[in-house]
Amino acid sequence: MVAYTVWVGAVFLAWLGGPFLAAGRAGWLEGWAYFAALAAALVLHRRYVAGRNPELLRRREKMGEGTRRWDIAWNVGFWPLMASVAIVAGFDERLGWMPMTGWLWLAGLLLLAGGFGLSAWAMAVNPHFEGTVRIQKERDHRVIDVGPYRRVRHPGYVGLALWALGTPFLLLSWSAFVPAFSVVGWIALRTALEDRTLRDELSGYRDYASRVRFRLVPGLW
Repeated sequence: MVAYTVWVGAVFLAWLGGPFLAAGRAGWLEGWAYFAALAAALVLHRRYVAGRNPELLRRREKMGEGTRRWDIAWNVGFWPLMASVAIVAGFDERLGWMPMTGWLWLAGLLLLAGGFGLSAWAMAVNPHFEGTVRIQKERDHRVIDVGPYRRVRHPGYVGLALWALGTPFLLLSWSAFVPAFSVVGWIALRTALEDRTLRDELSGYRDYASRVRFRLVPGLW
């Protein structure tokens, strides 16, 4: 528990301070604008879910029994990787590798809003949307096929991917797409592993997967 707490604290500090250290200045405007947009998205996301599925938020505060070990490893790798997107953008700001035209910031805002909006919708309709992958036997775990789950099997991961892809635009850095695409690949890995777990262990999921064919992107995968 102590090691996990230290890790969480280190990631949090890297997330907040790393981009500005990389940029070489605390007055990096795009960095502050990014964190302001992210803070607003997080607050609105939590309020929406709290109004519709408050019990889920309480359960997501701790790791449930039966969490897969591979998913613990996935989470340990995911958040530093996500933080690296903004850190690379900070270096881009300092070194001028591949700066981006300012008006593309709006594209980033739309991607961020869409990602958090989709995630909030998925969490509002899915009582099993916990923070780690496990079969929730004590909660009569069942297939959810309403809301965004009518189109893709893992809409919450689509939301995470949109957040990752919106970050380079918000920070006006083409270079930041290198770690951003790495994040999307990491998300795709978890999607595949979770989908296999659900197919093997959750009653009714194979039938659901035959009806909703795509995991993340309709028409593609």
